[in-house]
Amino acid sequence: MKKTLVTLGLSAALVSGLNAKDLMMATTTSTDNTGLLDYLAPKFEKETGTTLKWVATGTGKALKMGGNCDVDILFVHAPGAEKKFVGTGYGVNRTQVMYNDFVVIGPKADPAMVTGMQTAAALKKINDKEAKFFSRGDNSGTNKKEIKLWKEALTKAPEKASWYVQTGQGMLRTINMAAEKGGYTMTDRGTWIKYQSQKADKNTMKIVVEGDKTLFNQYSVVSINKEKCSNVKPELAAQFTSWIIKPETQKTIADFRLLGKALFIPNAGK
Repeated sequence: MKKTLVTLGLSAALVSGLNAKDLMMATTTSTDNTGLLDYLAPKFEKETGTTLKWVATGTGKALKMGGNCDVDILFVHAPGAEKKFVGTGYGVNRTQVMYNDFVVIGPKADPAMVTGMQTAAALKKINDKEAKFFSRGDNSGTNKKEIKLWKEALTKAPEKASWYVQTGQGMLRTINMAAEKGGYTMTDRGTWIKYQSQKADKNTMKIVVEGDKTLFNQYSVVSINKEKCSNVKPELAAQFTSWIIKPETQKTIADFRLLGKALFIPNAGK
């Protein structure tokens, strides 16, 4: 396993210690929490001789690391923010890799009675009933999408409401907090499946909202521009991009399953 988890404050020291054939990535927590990168990294190293190391954080912080020239490549899931980042000149070669979808989950008893509702209607009802809702509150790709959905439902997110809890934590930790307090949250489906696999028959949560087109969740890679960051390794970033979108790797992603369920669906070139 070549995973490296660090805080932003430690990233500079980490990067300075990398070897010539180490590729440093900033990525979202879902690619890490689900085990996808632990699954892919050894295959990438075996085929290319390049070691993949990564920091798992929210997409907002990952983009900041890219802008600070701390990493060679990003693997994230906030298309709007990614396109803005490319527009700054720091990001290049944004390439879509795979997708899953977001789901709203809550207690099996569903105290707000939102099961099966459309997303906007469900969020409005959660707001009206002041049902406990746990938001990551960390500027991650999931948090960005959640805030957008609240704005569509209510015109603004209920950030100051007493029932709206901003955890500042990753997705698995936030799901656990929601489960412990009998609240709702929004997660990507891959992390939800991972949570299900961990809890098994002790799981007290269920999906209450799913299937809306607005819940689509695209993941892409973005290389860091060497013209902006002289220390980055564009050749290794390009190598990883080519590797992860090739048909064989795309099939490997499709074959990555828990509980018999696909966590991500490859869609490079589509």
